Amino acid sequence: MVTASVPLHARFDLDRGGRWVSLSGGGREWLWSRPEPARASVVPGSAFVDAGGVEECVPTVRGIPDHGDAWSRAWKGSPAESAVSCEDFELLREVEEEAGTVVATYRMSANPGYTFVWAAHALLDLGENARLLAPEDTPARIFPEAAPLLDRAWPYGSAHLDGRWPAPLGLRLDRFGPDDGTAVGAVLRCEAVRVVDGDDVLDLRVEAPEGVPVSTALWRNLGGFPAGSPYRSIGVEPMLGAVFDLSEAGPGDAAVIPSSGELTWRLVLAAERMN
Repeated sequence: MVTASVPLHARFDLDRGGRWVSLSGGGREWLWSRPEPARASVVPGSAFVDAGGVEECVPTVRGIPDHGDAWSRAWKGSPAESAVSCEDFELLREVEEEAGTVVATYRMSANPGYTFVWAAHALLDLGENARLLAPEDTPARIFPEAAPLLDRAWPYGSAHLDGRWPAPLGLRLDRFGPDDGTAVGAVLRCEAVRVVDGDDVLDLRVEAPEGVPVSTALWRNLGGFPAGSPYRSIGVEPMLGAVFDLSEAGPGDAAVIPSSGELTWRLVLAAERMN
């Protein structure tokens, strides 16, 4: 199978959380979105309003504040270099297109010892036959919403259970499939994954200094969330940390600001098409 690189281009909405509103190339839009008028009126501390795209979730994904503190604030600057100031930190994002690859470099400034989780909460527009490729046997965590799909009882009080990719605890997660009324969140302990949808491939990778925990989160919502008005949404989310909720982080499960007061990392996105 011959593959050819497809140049990617990104667009952003700085006024509404610095959200990535487009990631396109070769005539394809990779980001899923939906009309949600309430997104325009959020303020810091608001419950999350899901409009799709890529949200910058920091210092947590689940928990408080819901989906973090950066998505609900206006960012300042330009698409190439923008920043957001929150109560406990400042986050700078620089975006470049390098030979068709989109590279976002982040720098967080906060007090030394500050702990956080960050995720590029990317909701992708994928078909039912799309697949998520990650190294076989990668450690993978699944979270309580998966309990109805397991052949065992969820241990009382457990924030997550550990298994191995692609079927942690027997739950196959590498194919997205048709809507079935379920929603599952997982965290894969790997820095890079590939999404294959027909002839199109999207590579997602996070690069961080040695010792900083890196992962890829998966949100496979096949019409199981939210209760009452569910819809389909597929999240493949490069992240720092290994849990969705910072309050559930154990040793090594969150990023930590070093003594310099700054931490820098990169998100690298590239696309290919198979011929």
